[in-house]
Amino acid sequence: MKHASSPTKTIAIIPSGGLGLRMGLNPLRGVTPLKEVGKKNYLPLLGRPVLAHTLAALEDSPHIFSVIIAVTPGDETFCLREIVEKHGFKKIAAVVAGDKERQGSVLNALNAVTGHFDVVAVHDGARPLVTGAIIERTVTEAARTGAAICAVRVKDTIKDVQGGFVANTVPRDSLWTVQTPQAFHAGVLKDAFKRACDDRFLGTDESSLVERLGVKVSVVEGSYENIKITTPEDLALARFILENRA
Repeated sequence: MKHASSPTKTIAIIPSGGLGLRMGLNPLRGVTPLKEVGKKNYLPLLGRPVLAHTLAALEDSPHIFSVIIAVTPGDETFCLREIVEKHGFKKIAAVVAGDKERQGSVLNALNAVTGHFDVVAVHDGARPLVTGAIIERTVTEAARTGAAICAVRVKDTIKDVQGGFVANTVPRDSLWTVQTPQAFHAGVLKDAFKRACDDRFLGTDESSLVERLGVKVSVVEGSYENIKITTPEDLALARFILENRA
């Protein structure tokens, strides 16, 4: 498969429709989200919603030309008013309705892309600690190879457990924990989604769809700080990391 040698325009897709059920919010120790308890990306993090921190990293990156956000259906106006306009983001091309599955949300956003883009980067709305360096590494590598993801090496010992007992200790030398952003040549990602739809395949990330095409996916170093906000402990850790960065 032939790829362009030096893509110049990258659009970022942000799936941000998760309800955050694992946050256990009802509410979170007296802290109420902007709109509705249980929507983790609207939770306040050092004075700004989680999603606003995520968008700020993309807004500041010279490698991102435009951004499309996929939110829970019905939240489009709220997100546009309370996140995009209130915090002055200029790169947001559209806020679209997502789907009950991440894959459907990304596809809805992909279908909303207008104009020509060489690279499409997908980044979790709940990863507010991504840095400009990680974005640059991932997008640059995707521009070079056609497909790239950021990841970190597994640090813990991994056990294969069957029926409550250890069946095997998995060698960890080649194991990586995958993060986002994940970036791909636009045509590659569109082909991957078409194949997945045709085959009714549901993957856990965009790379899994691209891998099914036989496309080799490059791996670049992410960061152990590039966590996904999933539990209350994650939110506390994110606050700690941001305070230390400041």
